[in-house]
Parts: sequence; C-alpha cells; structure tokens
Amino acid sequence: MAGWVGRRAARRQARGARKAVGNMTANAKPHRPKAPLVIGWRECVALPDLGLTSIEAKIDTGARTSALHAEDIETFERDAATWVRFHVPHGDRLHASDCTARLVDRRNVRNTSGEPAERWVIETMLVLNRRRWHIEVTLADRTNMTLPLILGRTALRRHSVLVDPGKSHLLRSQARPARRQRRTLTQGTDS
Repeated sequence: MAGWVGRRAARRQARGARKAVGNMTANAKPHRPKAPLVIGWRECVALPDLGLTSIEAKIDTGARTSALHAEDIETFERDAATWVRFHVPHGDRLHASDCTARLVDRRNVRNTSGEPAERWVIETMLVLNRRRWHIEVTLADRTNMTLPLILGRTALRRHSVLVDPGKSHLLRSQARPARRQRRTLTQGTDS
C-alpha cells in the first residue's frame, strides 16, 4: 500500500510540473531576433562613458580587437582599483577629450605590422545608431592612422550587425532623406 501511495504522489507531482511548464510557455513572449543593423566600413559612433559623443570609427572585421587613439596614458589608483587617464585628440583639435576609465587588463595585441605590442584594455559603452552595449577597447598610438577608432569583430559579435564593406556612413545617410523632404516642403511653401 505504501508503494501505491508513493506512485500516486509522484504522478501528482509530475502532473503539477507539466502544468507549471505549460503556464510558463503560455505566458512567455516569443523570442524575436533584432533585425540586423547594416553599417558601412566607416561610421560615426559614440563612447559616452568617455565623454566622446561623436567619433569616427573604421569598422574592421579583420581586426580582432578594438583600438582607440590615446596619448599621455597614466595609471592611478581609485577605490582599490587601477584606472587610466588619457587624452584623445581629434583632427580639428577643438573636440579633444581628457578621459578616465577603469583598467580591465593589459594584453599583448598584434599591431598593424603584425608585431605584438603590450596595450592597456578598458571597457566602455558603445553607441551605434540607437543600440548600445559594452565593449573592450585597447589604448594605442594611432597617430599615423586615418581614423582614431577601429572597431574589431569582437565588439560587433552577437549584436546583429552586418558590415557593407563597399559603403560608408550608412547610419548618417539613413537620416538624410527626412532632411531633404523638409527642405522640399519648405521650398514648396515659399513659391
């Protein structure tokens, strides 16, 4: 008799578990993946944690890591953690920024010549169009490079981003048609 009661309780428990799983799936929203964001090989992005609201970046899926041009790099201690202070110059020199960030690591990274170089690694927020996520960025001397920021494939991975290597500034050009329409409407009311 004791075995029969035990089996009956086990069946009741299993039935309750199936019912609970059924309720969870009935209440769960279906997963809808984001539509891929198509970007060009060169885009304007923001790194708000560093105070960089608009910085031009080269999107390089051949590069594994991301790198930001930084000068005068210094380390210091804050709240029992190591931080870095650095200067990010811009081409026009009017929008240069002094930045601070918590140091994540120090790694050997191959530079554009293929030689390993030790670099500081920080983590910061990347804003691309209306999407935002954290990325790791190495601080490097990119004086001889055209653009101050290079976004590597690990920064873009798992964020539903497609790169069109034949185009640049696709995100900016998506906003242009609305401006043109406004000008056309304004021109139409003047005549």
